[in-house]
Amino acid sequence: MSPGPHAERHFTASETVRDVVIGMSDGLTVPFALAAGLSGAVANTGVVVTAGLAEIAAGAIAMGLGGYLAARTDDQHYQAEYARELRETHEMPREELAEVRHIFMEHGLTGQALDLSVAAITSDRARWVDFMMRFELNLEKPDAKRAPVSAATIGGSYLIGGLVPLLPYMLTSDMSRGFLGSTAMTLTALMLFGAIKGRLTGTRPFAAGLQTLCIGGLAAAAAYALAKLVS
Repeated sequence: MSPGPHAERHFTASETVRDVVIGMSDGLTVPFALAAGLSGAVANTGVVVTAGLAEIAAGAIAMGLGGYLAARTDDQHYQAEYARELRETHEMPREELAEVRHIFMEHGLTGQALDLSVAAITSDRARWVDFMMRFELNLEKPDAKRAPVSAATIGGSYLIGGLVPLLPYMLTSDMSRGFLGSTAMTLTALMLFGAIKGRLTGTRPFAAGLQTLCIGGLAAAAAYALAKLVS
């Protein structure tokens, strides 16, 4: 009996996950460190909430804009390189054909198989240029809609993450309770977020969660200690 079809599972949303990781990691860490630092210097939870909300708004806008510009830069770089490759296949086809042969030879093709493969790729100029973009320059064509989506994903993730450390301060006027609640909630969220990130990206969830927790915890501890030292 022949084996059934082999079903493979691959995670393909790496760009979206990267944007969520960028936004959520900073969203959990930066407002948490700010709140912890203020907790060591002021006695009013309202001050922490106001400053935290202002930081979240500014951070979400800045991070989202940064994601937008990064995606736009990737697209512009790809378009510029594509135009250059297209021009070179017109102006110096022999040199470009030799590069195609070299790429196939690096993958182990020789003889008739090499000749047929080169002829098949170079018989269509669009396919030829796409091949050079992928295998010579290691560039994948960016999604034209990625820039606004990336901005919204990063900014939204930052906003959601930033509200976690502030929520306890919003629910109490006692600074000690707010600080302890914020610490417990944020460290738990960092651990869970890191574990989920690790699972999605194929690394060990516990190790990824612990790493994320330690980074956020160290940032908050440093901010709190510095505020206590200068206050």
